[in-house]
Amino acid sequence: MTLPVDDSPAARLRAATQARIALGRSGAALPTGPMLAFQLDHACARDAVHLAMDGDTLAQLIGGETLSVRSRADTRETYLKRPDLGRALDPGCAPMLDAAAGQGHDLALVVGDGLSAHAVHAHAPALIAVLRERLSGWRIAPVVLARQARVALGDAIGERLGAAIVLMLIGERPGLSSPDSLGAYLTWAPRIGRRDSERNCVSNIRPPHGLSYDQAADRIAWLLNAARSRRVSGIALKDETDMPLLADPNAP
Repeated sequence: MTLPVDDSPAARLRAATQARIALGRSGAALPTGPMLAFQLDHACARDAVHLAMDGDTLAQLIGGETLSVRSRADTRETYLKRPDLGRALDPGCAPMLDAAAGQGHDLALVVGDGLSAHAVHAHAPALIAVLRERLSGWRIAPVVLARQARVALGDAIGERLGAAIVLMLIGERPGLSSPDSLGAYLTWAPRIGRRDSERNCVSNIRPPHGLSYDQAADRIAWLLNAARSRRVSGIALKDETDMPLLADPNAP
């Protein structure tokens, strides 16, 4: 039996985006198919929030020396209810970071579960591999795997490691069509108390539906080099990667 092919304008629009458009209706409600698809995507988003990060597997995939730390949020429930605890380093992890602190680390690379460990598992190891190729010559501290982490936890980690810049790769808040979106946040001169306006963000890293690893790594590497050259980040550092004439971070 050959099924009919839907070549309507609505079908062509749906094929071009993950957005929920032209779903149709059955009486006053959605048709069964779109309703079941919505429920499935909603379940995937909830699962992404509650999935625990597998630090051992990540460490093997990332390679090299890694350290494992956690925030002050001792459970996932606490993490979701108390964002402030997810931004603070557990005191028991401080000695480990102090022991790894070196003279002149250019970069502290932190991988945090955030609101989607699924995104971290799916994309962080591959992105780090591509990014390392673009950062030859950089003195990078051991990669830190952070559990129950918010973005600002990277400030405490970077400060402890004595790094000039911290780059936090973290699972972003899941959407109904994007439970695996990875974000990258970089901060010049990390220290506790840095504001969000002092960070740069590269978001929606999730091939094939978002940025590819090469696209993300190019943008992140440009921002890192520009931050190191200009000694700033956040609103003081504009992302000029789409401006060919200003591709050199040292350009006036």
